Amino acid sequence: MASIDETKQFIPLNIAVLTVSDTRALSDDKSGQTLADRLTAAGHRLAAREIVTDDVEAIRAVVRRWIADSGVDVVITTGGTGFTGRDVTPEAIEPLFEKRMDGFSIAFHMLSHAKIGTSTIQSRATAGVAGATYIFCLPGSPGACRDGWDGILAAQLDYRTRPCNFVEIMPRLDEHLRRPKAQGATA
Repeated sequence: MASIDETKQFIPLNIAVLTVSDTRALSDDKSGQTLADRLTAAGHRLAAREIVTDDVEAIRAVVRRWIADSGVDVVITTGGTGFTGRDVTPEAIEPLFEKRMDGFSIAFHMLSHAKIGTSTIQSRATAGVAGATYIFCLPGSPGACRDGWDGILAAQLDYRTRPCNFVEIMPRLDEHLRRPKAQGATA
């Protein structure tokens, strides 16, 4: 079971929150606000927060910008993970992944099943890594955002979590990009 190692110092991360919705504005974005409130309460910094429509290129443009931004360590999206015609977040984000994080989806569905039963299959929550940036795509409900943060992300984005966490491996996420130069290549 995971535990917190109190001898280690908490390391705040810069986390960007993207709400994918055709109908929300910042003033009534409960899911994005849930994530912003929880991550700042945990001691992290809200690096950016935006809302985009359910459009593949619009979603991809924001996430690409954040991946390229050295001031963003983690991107969390909310919305667009269902099955309707406008739900395109996985289609927009997954092609950006250098590595998929299949365990996130499994863990999210296990948590969600305990709360909403088989209705969890209506979500395509996904996650991965791109450009040394963690990306997590959550459903658009405040409850799903609470579950995803409280049940998975709060611990995995805390350097003190044992036996392991995402923070401790962050310095090595892009080692495959650095390796050619380290071997004398000019690329």
